[in-house]
Amino acid sequence: MQRSLNLVHTANSDQDFANADRATLLAKLDAVLPEGAWLHVKEDLLPYECDGLSAYRRVPLAVALPENEAQVVAVMRACYEAGVPVVARGAGTGLSGGAMPHEHGVVLSLAKLKRILRVDRNARTAVVQPGVRNLAISEAVTQYGLYYAPDPSSQIACSIGGNVAENSGGVHCLKYGLTLHNVLRVRVVLANSEIVEFGSDALDTAGLDLLALFIGSEGMLGVATEITVKLTPKPQAAQCILASFDDVRRAGDAVAAVIAAGIIPAGLEMMDQPAVRAVEPFVKAGYDINAAAILLCESDGTKEEVADEIARMKAVLEGNGATELRVSQSEAERMLFWAGRKAAFPAAGRVSPDYYCMDGTIPKRRLADMLIAITGMEKKYGLRCMNVFHAGDGNLHPLILYDANVPGELARTEAFGADILKLSVDFGGTITGEHGVGFEKIDAMCGQFVSDELTMFHGVKAAFDPRGLLNPGKAVPSLHRCAEFGRMHVHGGQTAFPEIERL
Repeated sequence: MQRSLNLVHTANSDQDFANADRATLLAKLDAVLPEGAWLHVKEDLLPYECDGLSAYRRVPLAVALPENEAQVVAVMRACYEAGVPVVARGAGTGLSGGAMPHEHGVVLSLAKLKRILRVDRNARTAVVQPGVRNLAISEAVTQYGLYYAPDPSSQIACSIGGNVAENSGGVHCLKYGLTLHNVLRVRVVLANSEIVEFGSDALDTAGLDLLALFIGSEGMLGVATEITVKLTPKPQAAQCILASFDDVRRAGDAVAAVIAAGIIPAGLEMMDQPAVRAVEPFVKAGYDINAAAILLCESDGTKEEVADEIARMKAVLEGNGATELRVSQSEAERMLFWAGRKAAFPAAGRVSPDYYCMDGTIPKRRLADMLIAITGMEKKYGLRCMNVFHAGDGNLHPLILYDANVPGELARTEAFGADILKLSVDFGGTITGEHGVGFEKIDAMCGQFVSDELTMFHGVKAAFDPRGLLNPGKAVPSLHRCAEFGRMHVHGGQTAFPEIERL
């Protein structure tokens, strides 16, 4: 394993990448891709300089826009032979910088691979290409009374390939699981252009569970070109409770109490007052703007199951101090309740020039502790924060509001976010739930994992990509970087990224 680790470190030298023959690579791309399917002029490359984490930007060497798997293989082979990094990109909605380019590398856009190849209504599966939008799967199978369960807030735009890369969840992941629990098989092109398949159409696969390893690997192990997803029958009925609380601790305790009562809601979300007050004028969802926090608790199933579960959840919420309870009385009202929660990010954009979305995960019993701690951090850093949580599984999405045009505000925002992640680990949680590590949280990995664990991660990476060409510098930090981070942390310094253009 140590030998593999050295291979990764040697290959990831920026100087090695810079020495690659650019002219030869561009000639190869021109030979394997149709006209207009690759970009290399700077003004054409600028739309690809960042993903949804727009605070950090980098212009790639070129962008490839293949239209089928054969062209993906050809691009991967050309880059492998030239020793050029490849960063796969879906819809670009990611929030951790996972699709931020390498300045000496190629962005492999999978946006044109957007066909739903086949649907098996009896097996309840669909085979799709990676550029298919998350919501488009459900739209295509609704005629069969089916849908695709994972529903990130960006589902109208995000791609299934990106969901696989980040193991995305959504507001209904508490009951229906993450991407990992809803994918059966992926077809993958490795760094050396070899095609492999992980998983199968069966419920289990012989050998090591490489499907689970690949899902959430952030483009570091291979590029998915075909994905078989599970489809879920549409529930007969669904209702949502909108509960208001005058104290965030009562709201947090209510979340834990619902789960402790043996209830697994279809969705269980929490928003604090700043988030509610930003969202309500935007969506007009009927939220109580005077509440310290609100909960959205959904039940789905048969009409009898929903009626019973709604009654049980109301009793738990009332017993834990809810000041107001409203139950959706129509599908339109239920969708309106959720529209407010799903519009939290665009609502942040209406009240602040910029926002920085974090993604820690903590035990549910610590939700109130985290909210109270974040209030203290707002005072410490002189910045505001809106909080929206996947409360049922403790996945936090604090939205730190800042203005990139004000000198020093981005640095304070980064420090604020780092404190949230550190506290997430201190509370017994993790630095990410569904957004991935990418570039954004790579230093936070140094605080969560010891060197032996990071060495093992690098060993896994090297087993798939010994030359370190896939998405280098993301997700798993080098031991050298962690040593530097440790020294900076001890002396109170800020981590600097001179190679990144910052807004």
